[in-house]
Amino acid sequence: MTRRSLLTAGVLGSVGGTVSSAASPEALQAGSADSERTLERVATAIAEVRDELRQERQFTEIAPIRTAQKQFLRQNGKLPDVIEVGADVWFQAYDWHIRWQVTPVEGRDGQGRLTLAINQTLVVLRPDAQASFVGLPYDAH
Repeated sequence: MTRRSLLTAGVLGSVGGTVSSAASPEALQAGSADSERTLERVATAIAEVRDELRQERQFTEIAPIRTAQKQFLRQNGKLPDVIEVGADVWFQAYDWHIRWQVTPVEGRDGQGRLTLAINQTLVVLRPDAQASFVGLPYDAH
């Protein structure tokens, strides 16, 4: 439901309520049912917008990387230096940078593999791994 239809429904509902006050009881019941359906649609649209806004700030694109970082942080008291990932995870992390207008810090490691920095961790693309692969984080030394 678009914002325009949401606002139009509210205006038409209030106008329809004043016009229907002079109508018969049958017309009032039909108008009441229409108003209830309209209110249900409005409530559903508001819930969808709320859920969409909430989900937008959860950064689901980089969730697998963050999970690995948090686990390493708990065990070692610091963020890992390197996490190797498959193509899907790497591109999701890259797309996250573009979506949030964060300049991606790209590079290549000693073996020529693409890298991307996220929270002081170098995310290394492993083209030979499965697309959803997230390796164990480790320190560079």
